[in-house]
Amino acid sequence: MLALKQETRETTRGEDLLVNVPANFRCESGDALPDAHVRLRIYGDAQLPVVVVAGGISSGRCLHEWWGDQIGAGAAVDLTRHCAIGFDFAPTEDQRVRLSPLDQARLMAVALDALGVRRVFAWVGASYGAMVGLAFAAAAPERIERVCAISAAHRPASLARGWRGVQRRVVEFALARGVAEEGLSLARQLAMITYRSAEEFDARFPGGVGADGRSELDRYLVARGDAYVSAMAPQRWLSLSESIDRLDVDPARVRADVTLAACPTDQIVPIELIGDLSRGVPKLRALYELPSFYGHDAFLKEPAQVAAIIRSCLEGA
Repeated sequence: MLALKQETRETTRGEDLLVNVPANFRCESGDALPDAHVRLRIYGDAQLPVVVVAGGISSGRCLHEWWGDQIGAGAAVDLTRHCAIGFDFAPTEDQRVRLSPLDQARLMAVALDALGVRRVFAWVGASYGAMVGLAFAAAAPERIERVCAISAAHRPASLARGWRGVQRRVVEFALARGVAEEGLSLARQLAMITYRSAEEFDARFPGGVGADGRSELDRYLVARGDAYVSAMAPQRWLSLSESIDRLDVDPARVRADVTLAACPTDQIVPIELIGDLSRGVPKLRALYELPSFYGHDAFLKEPAQVAAIIRSCLEGA
């Protein structure tokens, strides 16, 4: 068993653990991973069936901070019945690494080995976290019983790849000129346009521009971009953005029971692409439509609908 280090003991909000990454670990690209540890947070009784929970690239191991509606006693991931594990995506520092969703899944396998968990009951993921879950299920089908994948598919959509590429070039341009934070803010502003829908923006920001040439929508996007700078490091963001575009999962290899959810207004992962995934997996439990004008962010903005989808995966016979 790999070395395990305890960081905290705050049981109501999870318990942080560090798992050593093997010195010889290499990404699919051949890059060495700068991280010395996989950072986990364990929620609930570790003797109960394990549910791995993961979200978008901006999420992390602190599940109560970004998906608190779904984790807890009596919640969709019910801590009286399951142990939930969250984790931080690599790299955890501001470094650029060529890695893939499969590399993240391999790191999670290392962590589960250290915990003595040979098989997880389920992987509940949304966006990038669901992509990693699908990669885990395809690479290690014997280690997982169920997958709940919300707003994710088996490969990236071409239009979304194009958007992400422009965002990365904005950050690279800014890095080269010593204004990385300004570049990351602009990239996040562009990303927010793709995460949400035209319907939402029409409803929230109907007016024109002010004397300064900016609309209320402009001010909203600038605020979201500037706030992101304190939450994400530029080169780490580049690593994770590129990682999305390296997604490549063969649906036929995902032999777990699969529950899928797709939002019709999602521009990042179109509902048609999730439909393709649903037709390719051997054991589809359900494909749910998640109606929302929040687009790709529906998994964060529609807690009641999302809870019902997660429960159907975890509680169904």
